[in-house]
Amino acid sequence: MTESATHRAIDAVWRIESAKLIAGLTRIVRDVGLAEDLAQDALLIALERWPETGVPDNPGAWLMATAKHRAIDRLRRSKLVDRKHEELGYEMEAHQETAAPDLDAAIDDHVGDDLLRLVFISCHPVLSTEARVALTLRLLGGLTTIEIARAFLVPEPTIAQRIVRAKRTLSDAHVPFEVPRGDELAARLSSVLGVIYLIFNEGYSATAGDSWTRPALCEEALRLGRIVAELTPQESEVHGLVALMEIQASRLRARVSPSGKPVVLLDQDRSRWDHMLVRRGLAALDRAEKLGGAVGPYALQAAIAACHARAKTSGETDWPRIAALYDALARIAPSPIVELNRSVAVAMAFGPAAGLAIVDPLMSEPSLEGYHLLPTVRGDFLAKLGRKDEARAELERAAALTRNTTERDLLLERAAALR
Repeated sequence: MTESATHRAIDAVWRIESAKLIAGLTRIVRDVGLAEDLAQDALLIALERWPETGVPDNPGAWLMATAKHRAIDRLRRSKLVDRKHEELGYEMEAHQETAAPDLDAAIDDHVGDDLLRLVFISCHPVLSTEARVALTLRLLGGLTTIEIARAFLVPEPTIAQRIVRAKRTLSDAHVPFEVPRGDELAARLSSVLGVIYLIFNEGYSATAGDSWTRPALCEEALRLGRIVAELTPQESEVHGLVALMEIQASRLRARVSPSGKPVVLLDQDRSRWDHMLVRRGLAALDRAEKLGGAVGPYALQAAIAACHARAKTSGETDWPRIAALYDALARIAPSPIVELNRSVAVAMAFGPAAGLAIVDPLMSEPSLEGYHLLPTVRGDFLAKLGRKDEARAELERAAALTRNTTERDLLLERAAALR
């Protein structure tokens, strides 16, 4: 294997194994920042040795063993190590010597629990939302700081600072490396799912830049969602979120025309949808409903997405059912965004005037000030009602608010068509 091929193999191994590696090390050293440093040390050693020795048969086990040795070395060299750390070092060394033949099995014994603990610590509420996203993509996604910065169009130093501060915050707050229980589990799981869906949404509809979508972020969120679903199989809302993301991700290819222009849902070529993802999404929705989660926020949104997925053409869409599902969502998870989405469903089911009656009160909603989709939706309703001058003004306002250049061009094109 050539050196470049080895480096590509190492990169692939890192993407697959890094989360399990960091999770296992965090269980041992009880510090997520130190665990990531140790994992990075092991990666650097692999980059030095594997081009000469070749990729090991079990690269994950090799990286874990190397990182554990590095942990022991660090603890021994530290002048500030206390007795507890010494005992930990000896314990790790003894375990390394006695359990070496069964290292693979030892890692596998803990990997599920460790990954779940890492999920909860990366998305801990003690961190800001931005920090949770950055840390989750770094620790669980194996993305580099540059990749995260590029995905969110944020300067690399900003992302680096978020990650460093997040790890320091977790350490200073003495956040335990454990899976929460009881009521705290539900609250923390909600944070985890929120972070994953935020990552997905940024990929599905990019807030800034030249591209309307960033499929790589959607794929990363889907991967994380599937992992959490495997680790918490009895949590209905996890399956609801996975169902929602699978079905929405199925449309990614159809959301952009061959020339690169955005294509809205009603105009999409449904033959370009990924029907395997649709089937996976419907199966996940079925699991959520069987677990009693049919009325959870994510399951309800997945049910809405399923209505679109089941319609062979846009004209066959069951808009009254979608409007009813949004009514249910508004009751259990009321928000201005839900109301805005509900207005679209109501307009499609009962006419643009009915949708406008929901949207107009939202114009004074402080949280939607500067949100470009509000004037976009209102402009669409006004255009359908024949109020072209008002509609054009709304679409031009929406174009001025969005930071996505592709979306801005689309909005200005629609506004110009109303002249």
